[in-house]
Amino acid sequence: MTDKSKKGNSISRRGILPILGSSLLIPFFGLGKPIDDKLIETEEEEFQTLLKPDGTIVKVRVDVLKKSKVIKKNINNKSFLKWLGKKS
Repeated sequence: MTDKSKKGNSISRRGILPILGSSLLIPFFGLGKPIDDKLIETEEEEFQTLLKPDGTIVKVRVDVLKKSKVIKKNINNKSFLKWLGKKS
């Protein structure tokens, strides 16, 4: 009689398989975090590649370049570096 009560309370392999299978379907229900609209907009924005004096490349958004203002036109490198406070 003790054998029958032990078998009734134990979980068999056939009892675990539906639980395991349903747990694998959880990612398909969309319980994760929603995608932000800001992330989508940044992917669609246009970037312009600029070259820094040390030879490295920088990507800058086009709208930032349009909003920037020109302080002085036709400036040479030496005076520009002096204006930035760097030694030439």
